[in-house]
Amino acid sequence: MDGIPDTNGTATAGDNGGEFDPEEAAALLVQTKRQARRGFDPNPPLLSALRALVVLAAFGGIWLSVRGQHPYKGPSGWALALAYVLVAIVIGATFTATKRATAGVDGKTKRQMRASISVMLTAWIAVYVFMGALYHAGASKAIVYGLYPATAPLMILGLVGAALTAAQEDWRAFGSALAVAVVATGSAYAGPVNAWLAMGIGLCVALLGAAVAAARLQRA
Repeated sequence: MDGIPDTNGTATAGDNGGEFDPEEAAALLVQTKRQARRGFDPNPPLLSALRALVVLAAFGGIWLSVRGQHPYKGPSGWALALAYVLVAIVIGATFTATKRATAGVDGKTKRQMRASISVMLTAWIAVYVFMGALYHAGASKAIVYGLYPATAPLMILGLVGAALTAAQEDWRAFGSALAVAVVATGSAYAGPVNAWLAMGIGLCVALLGAAVAAARLQRA
């Protein structure tokens, strides 16, 4: 009869008790884990891919605007405007993803995230304030409008992000942040013009790698 256990103490195939066999239970567990990763990941694969395209377009546009300058003067207004628009798009997408990922988390976690964001914003502002100090100290335009803005902001933010994510034991984000810092450091040796191109290509590759890693983790 339906619902009567067999001699091994398990429900028969036709029972109506709603029990799962081991394979069904394992499949449900895997599906639940994947849904949880998608729902609580503040850096989903599509967002990382969007960031990769944005940095390539932003840095590539600036490189086109400074290519062939002798002497070096700095990026054109249209290139900076394009970069700012693209960055604003990424910030909006990041905010939306973070808000969705942190919905329902406890107060302590939200306070930690706010503190991390405050540190990153402070670091971002500080590097540009220091850029003004370089200008007033008489540094060349190749430094003030070339090597420094092309590499220093993301080198510093990458290291700060790596430190914060290491403290949280978020090793995937730690690897991505450290990769950004390494790309920025190496790009400084490309010179004031080609540093922009090196940053665009290097960051694009690093962020696409992060997108692939995130996609694999979701399918694991």
